[in-house]
Amino acid sequence: MTSLLSRHAENIYWLARYIERCENLARMLDVNETFSRNALGEQNWAAVLEIFSDTALFAKLHSDTSATTDAVIHFYTLDTNNPNSIVSQLKAVRENARALRPLISTEMWTHINTFHGKVAGKRRADVNEAKLSTFCAMVKEGCQTHTGITEGTFMRDEAWYIYEVGRALERADQTTRLLDVKYHLLLPSVEDVGSRLDVSQWNALLRSAAGYHAFRRAHPQEMTPALVAAFMLFDKYFARSVRACLVRLVQVLEGLESTYQVAPSTKTRKQLRHLIKTLENESIEEVMEQGLHEFLDSIQDELIRVSDEFALSFFPEAA
Repeated sequence: MTSLLSRHAENIYWLARYIERCENLARMLDVNETFSRNALGEQNWAAVLEIFSDTALFAKLHSDTSATTDAVIHFYTLDTNNPNSIVSQLKAVRENARALRPLISTEMWTHINTFHGKVAGKRRADVNEAKLSTFCAMVKEGCQTHTGITEGTFMRDEAWYIYEVGRALERADQTTRLLDVKYHLLLPSVEDVGSRLDVSQWNALLRSAAGYHAFRRAHPQEMTPALVAAFMLFDKYFARSVRACLVRLVQVLEGLESTYQVAPSTKTRKQLRHLIKTLENESIEEVMEQGLHEFLDSIQDELIRVSDEFALSFFPEAA
């Protein structure tokens, strides 16, 4: 980096990723609570643990408890022993923001403090199944308010470019995980594919990604699993699609290089080109044939490699 300290770059990168992760976790919990019931009214909360690779951690923290609705909701909302819970990630946002006080606006700092305090002050009874949707709505609103304040007050210097990199990478990753929720929900009841229940779940998935109206503008006549999956993976006009996030990431990195003469490694560039080429050349039919879950897994692995290489380029002491 040039004028931006390496440790500040790391703080900014993770602040952006954690706040994006909080919002998407709230979206994931909301959609699972609302639409994961099968024809018998049963819910599958274990699928969320599997998607985030948290099954072992959950078992360690809940040795005498199965993946009940109450246990998993608490694990992902207010459990301070879980580093992936919403309250823990907001704490991480606050700690990163504290280290960045000379660089971020007073408005950003004040909102982060207030937001963290509001969530940390909740009790277990405030996020039970009946109140989960309200809690998730509050978290989503808090994250979006942060995004608006950041957009309006953050200096457009190196720090802002790093922030945008973190946000784009995290958003791409979370979109693949949101799609994976639907995949896991379908597994126990393949016969439900194409049913009214199936269509309502795809509808809910779009809403959880704030993509329902955008999808309807692009596809006003029909909604099929293939169309929804293709929209969230490949659509170049939908801001949360994986492809749009990666194109945004390339734009930000090019801006960082042209303005500040700092660039990611050649390996990072190759990985990004390969990912975007994959998303441009694959058809949804080919993806479905090879397995949506397997395709999403491969994209997530590629994103992890891009993140690791980016860290080596911009804050190598921590990578």
